[in-house]
Amino acid sequence: MTDTGRRPAGELESAVLAALWAAHTPLTPPQVQRRLDGALARTTVATILARLHEKGTVARSRAGRAYAYTPVVEDQAALAARRMHSELAKGEDRDGVLAHFVSGLTSDDERLLRDLLDRMGHGTIEGPAGGGHREPESGTG
Repeated sequence: MTDTGRRPAGELESAVLAALWAAHTPLTPPQVQRRLDGALARTTVATILARLHEKGTVARSRAGRAYAYTPVVEDQAALAARRMHSELAKGEDRDGVLAHFVSGLTSDDERLLRDLLDRMGHGTIEGPAGGGHREPESGTG
């Protein structure tokens, strides 16, 4: 059985992050709640923000007696990439994980991935600040 009254945590986190991205300024839990049209209880919003902070997805700073939260990643695509990197870092069989990932790609996604890898190899794509950079393998030209 499923509880149709509850939304998955990932969906709630996405909604809270969307509110933070749209704000372009740090928000406190009550401000996030208002931007979500009161769809979630203030305590739920505070809990979601605390979890996102624990995961390193948002930063927080003091705003009076409360905290104001800011997303660490710039958008949904960057968040998805961060999660993929995190999953890769957890496993010991990186080759296997990547092989399974690539085997599930559509031909259009495979072509896009090849194009991106080719452009990165030629230095035309920069990764996110402080990350995503790959050093050339030693012994290659």
